[in-house]
Amino acid sequence: MIVIAEAGATKTDWRAKSMTGEVTSAQTSGINAANMPQEVISAIVAEAMAVLNPSGEPLSEVHFYGAGVLSDEMARYFPGADVECASDLLAAARAVCGHAPGIAAIMGTGSNSCFYDGSQIVKNVHSSGFILGDEGGGACLGKLFMADFLKGLVPEPLASEFEAEFEVDYLTVVKNVYRGSAPAGYLGSFAPWIMARYDSSDYVRELVDGNIRSFFRRCLSQYDTASYPVGIIGGYGAACRDIVMRIAGECGVAISGITASPLKGLLSYHEV
Repeated sequence: MIVIAEAGATKTDWRAKSMTGEVTSAQTSGINAANMPQEVISAIVAEAMAVLNPSGEPLSEVHFYGAGVLSDEMARYFPGADVECASDLLAAARAVCGHAPGIAAIMGTGSNSCFYDGSQIVKNVHSSGFILGDEGGGACLGKLFMADFLKGLVPEPLASEFEAEFEVDYLTVVKNVYRGSAPAGYLGSFAPWIMARYDSSDYVRELVDGNIRSFFRRCLSQYDTASYPVGIIGGYGAACRDIVMRIAGECGVAISGITASPLKGLLSYHEV
């Protein structure tokens, strides 16, 4: 049996192919080995395998994509299998490029990008996180909006609608951003509300377009987009598909595709 897992902060998507060719799927909570106890990871893996492999078929390969995970550490949860652990950026590159050279981008809560030579990542414009970077991602959009909101720069009636729907007094926001356990996720959680007003608010349109343009200008422009199209992975990018395609056209960048998840491409890459 071959198992593929793509882990994020909130969820992990799993796929498995048995020796008979049957493909099964499961979804569990997210995994980040950098800050998660071994017993929690073990429980999550056990939950997934109970769905994917109830008969206890021997595992031949495990390909695990996520943050803070090392192959030798993850191997303990899959005894006897050949375990590979790699980053979400490599997952995106393999998903959109397969075994050919190309440019891959992530537009989710955060953002990232790379040039992939068909085997490995050879150039990466650093994401730098939601404070110093993550342009084009949901957390960056939330940060831009929240900064304006706290300074009284969000126009009415948008500001009052936002305040009525969320607990966003100054102290609550500062606590969640500067002392919370998941500040990027907190800021990114406002992105759907903001995007829902894209068509009705000039302010929101300028904010959203500016955030995406910044990703093209500050990150994607540093790759050879004249020779290679850009494949995009991420829920936020997929939600903004039409906007991304329009701005890509304005920037002279060809987009090969936009998908919310890399799993379909990874299944093809690993011939699952």
